[in-house]
Amino acid sequence: MTPNMLLYRTSPILHKTPHTRRLFSILSPAQACRSTTTQTPSCSKSSPSPTTTGKSSPSCSTTTEQPQSTNPFTFNFWTSKSAWKRASINTLRCLVGCTLGDFSALWILQTYYPHLGMGLIMGASMASGITTSIILETILLRRGADQLSWPAAARTAMGMSLVSMLAMETAENLVDYHLTGGMVNMADPMFWTAAATSIAAGYLAPLPYNYLRLRKYGRACH
Repeated sequence: MTPNMLLYRTSPILHKTPHTRRLFSILSPAQACRSTTTQTPSCSKSSPSPTTTGKSSPSCSTTTEQPQSTNPFTFNFWTSKSAWKRASINTLRCLVGCTLGDFSALWILQTYYPHLGMGLIMGASMASGITTSIILETILLRRGADQLSWPAAARTAMGMSLVSMLAMETAENLVDYHLTGGMVNMADPMFWTAAATSIAAGYLAPLPYNYLRLRKYGRACH
């Protein structure tokens, strides 16, 4: 057996794919969410200049960043463009899944079972929205760039923030009910205008919370 073959057989961890390494970094028993990391400065020794005959002097090459505030009550905390961009993408993915299930159940129940009452109808619609959001996120984590296994994708999807999803669906349902009065009329352009307004409200409601979690705790759970 050659040394290379021995190294391969005794150190299989060296041959893990990038997706496998990412899976190990983003999943934990306590919380199945992605974490952001910061790079550490690296120092290198500069080569001697042609015009000098002395010893080479070490030079440190660092990527300096402004100290990040972890206090959400300061202005600087809310000025990270990269955090806003990531939080926006996370919220949009959740919005698609939540809206599909929530509005489908909401409109069906309002049309065929109005006697159930708006409290029960909204509760059932929100449960439907959370379910479809988890299903969609599981599929994206399995089929998308992450390429997680189905069990890992499901665990990660279920690790999404319940607070964010509840805030999103509550805002959607309240705005939709306020504008339509619980009446479903798909032939009326105002009905679809109310739906679009509700979706916008559902997107904006949890966005600051998702940004806060990402900026303060380094977790993107959508």
